Amino acid sequence: MSALLLSASPSPAQGRPQLKRPEESPSEKPPEVKKKKIKGPRAVGIVQLNRNGKGSLIPVAILIDGHFYDASAYKADPVPMALAAGTVYEAEQAGDSQGLFTVNGALHSQGTGSAHPWVGTGTFLPQGAVAPKSTRKAEDVPVGIGSGGDEPPPRLTKSAPSKPPGSDSAAASAPPAAGSGEKPKQNSAGASPADKSAANSADKTDPAKPASDQPPSESPASQPAGASTSSGQTSPNQAPSNQSSSKGSSSKESSQDSSSGNYYRPTLRRGKPTQDAAQNDAPQNDDSNQATAKAGANGVGSTAVPAAGAASKAPEPLRLIPAVSDAGGPEPQSYKFFWKTGEEEERRNQMLTLAANEIRAYANALARNHISAAPATPKAAASRQATLKQAKPEFDDVQFRGFDLWLTGQPVLILTAEARIPGWSEPGANAQPYQVTLVAHPDIYGDLHKLYAAVTDRFHLDVTPQLELIDVVDADGDGRGELLFHETSDAGSGYILYRATADKLWKMFDSLNAD
Repeated sequence: MSALLLSASPSPAQGRPQLKRPEESPSEKPPEVKKKKIKGPRAVGIVQLNRNGKGSLIPVAILIDGHFYDASAYKADPVPMALAAGTVYEAEQAGDSQGLFTVNGALHSQGTGSAHPWVGTGTFLPQGAVAPKSTRKAEDVPVGIGSGGDEPPPRLTKSAPSKPPGSDSAAASAPPAAGSGEKPKQNSAGASPADKSAANSADKTDPAKPASDQPPSESPASQPAGASTSSGQTSPNQAPSNQSSSKGSSSKESSQDSSSGNYYRPTLRRGKPTQDAAQNDAPQNDDSNQATAKAGANGVGSTAVPAAGAASKAPEPLRLIPAVSDAGGPEPQSYKFFWKTGEEEERRNQMLTLAANEIRAYANALARNHISAAPATPKAAASRQATLKQAKPEFDDVQFRGFDLWLTGQPVLILTAEARIPGWSEPGANAQPYQVTLVAHPDIYGDLHKLYAAVTDRFHLDVTPQLELIDVVDADGDGRGELLFHETSDAGSGYILYRATADKLWKMFDSLNAD
């Protein structure tokens, strides 16, 4: 019994109510937006625009599965994939859209030294412009269709011989032959001026009058081809023996007039033309053609004037705009950096100072590596280095730009220029001028941190190529901007893409060393 009571009595721990802590719902974190990795195809090109807004496209690179290939050679069977008809490129300047370029065709150059083996042709539509409506109009119904079958079938007939110019007017103005029974046509107002002039000319050349009273007749060469009467009679002063020769000359003249009257018929001539083909009424004879050819070959006469004028007029520079073609890529965004008052000039002077140091170091290296006939003494080398440190390079064609490539408000500065060192007559001075390319960005202390520096000249392009900045473009579609340069080296000219990091420039694509 006691055992039962002990088992039935509750323990102190069991009698206490157990309080449970409320379950705290975990804070919901917003889902992380993963950047979509662009695998391509994503093509990068350069749109060339002239003053009239017409342009062409140069293919540069194409991104396939995260790897860049040369766009002018990728799947060129028979046309590269980047230049397929109907491909649309969006031209971007510093990331801002400038318009759309639609490829219509491709041109291929088979020359071995061609800078651009493939060039795309098409139309460029600027930003904000409205595309022209291309509506097709119904053609006119040809004759013979829809007439209900009342019209007879067509016949093949020979065309009437072409009449020389002025033959109709001359035939109309000529009086009818004697005894033919025809009467001259008159309008409702009376005799026409042509009839009056024909009558006056007939009175002047009346056979009834003596020969002394009549005016001298014109030569057959000076008369027009249609000056003969409709009845085929010859003039009184013309001998019958000359009838055949006059017929041959008139037929020759009529053929010349008919050929000159036909605007669309080409005319073969020798030598260089002295005027437009549309203004020439008759072909020149052989003597004049030979004289013109000799004058053109010797560079004298009137042919030298347009050649000199054409040579003096320099071609207008083309506007180069990077362009991207990607059906599923991100929207373009601006990489412009907005300067504060006076900040741009200050940064420009700092970049020129860094560029001057790079040029002096390059010139000193050229002088040290130069092997002269007489070895230089240590004293002369020390004086040369001291002179070079005090030299101030002079810059020409300075191009300074800043971009917000990382979209963090910190600019990446790019400077390209041409420099000379005045008064520098040591070995290596014949390599002037120097081309310098400098890329830097300010650090947390405001000082410039150099990312890339290259100095070269026309004798050392095989070691260091010359770079000219075109613009910034998002080549891989990750939202950050890359720098697109035009590259010139001994191997040729091409294009190169660099990605700017905090320490240096990383090469992404080089068309001269592409896979």
